[in-house]
Amino acid sequence: MQLQQLAYFLAVAETRHFTRAAEAVHVAQPSLSKQIRALEHELGAPLFSRARGNISLTPAGETLLPLARRILADVDTARLEVQELVQLRSGRVRLGATPSLLTGLLPAVLREYRRQYPGIRLTIEESGSRDLVRDLAEGELDMALIILPVAAPGPALATTPLLREELVVASAIDAPPPTSADAMRITDLEDQPLVMFRRGYDLREFTVTACHDAGFEPRFAIEGGEMDAVLGFVSAGLGLAVVPSMVVADSFRITPFARPGLSRTIGLAHRKDVQPPRAARALRDVLLGYLDQAARAGTLPRGTRPVT
Repeated sequence: MQLQQLAYFLAVAETRHFTRAAEAVHVAQPSLSKQIRALEHELGAPLFSRARGNISLTPAGETLLPLARRILADVDTARLEVQELVQLRSGRVRLGATPSLLTGLLPAVLREYRRQYPGIRLTIEESGSRDLVRDLAEGELDMALIILPVAAPGPALATTPLLREELVVASAIDAPPPTSADAMRITDLEDQPLVMFRRGYDLREFTVTACHDAGFEPRFAIEGGEMDAVLGFVSAGLGLAVVPSMVVADSFRITPFARPGLSRTIGLAHRKDVQPPRAARALRDVLLGYLDQAARAGTLPRGTRPVT
């Protein structure tokens, strides 16, 4: 008994037609009929009744049908499991992340992932959440670390909240403090020169919205940069910037916001309608394990805390 014969038998049983069954399994009808006869000969009983062109299962065929389905399903499962094992040895993961996470979180996670799965090829896309959500929707990424919630309307994504990320005001260490108090209010940014990210950048939208909610229009000293450029402009004394605390080095002055502060939620996302490849799911497991251990040890990136 051959798997191919069982597949042909199942096709005829489901279509009740030899020609349509042959088309379904992409084989010539005479070849399919020959294999069915060979299977019947080996089993010693007819599997189909062919009375007046109507195809029906015989008692032997009825007995074989659930067994054939189970055998072929087990073969498919075995094939998938072997393919997933191969993916963990030589697969690829396409991961997207916001710039602050690439510098503040992912290096340690990816180091552990490479230790466990040295054969996996990693492709990293650095961008803002809106661009990453678009790339997920278009199938360009397997998973992405983005800012939640996803701006509506958005694609159907499965998201897992991971961390709360504290935002602070960064300024040049040799410039006057942006406030005489220990912490800033949003309204303290009014009339302050701000170094602003490019359009479409999450932090730009977040900062501008916070200013508008506080009743004023922010004043830009310079705008249009990515994270490294913005920090460089701040270091040069061109203005203040609202940034995640995890990316600000000790060479900057860091001023927190007064309670309740400014923060945002970091989450892991993938398309709902597509199961991430096994190698990507393994990366997710490594990430979650790292965050759990770091939270217990108190070694999470500066300014982050687990989502509770």
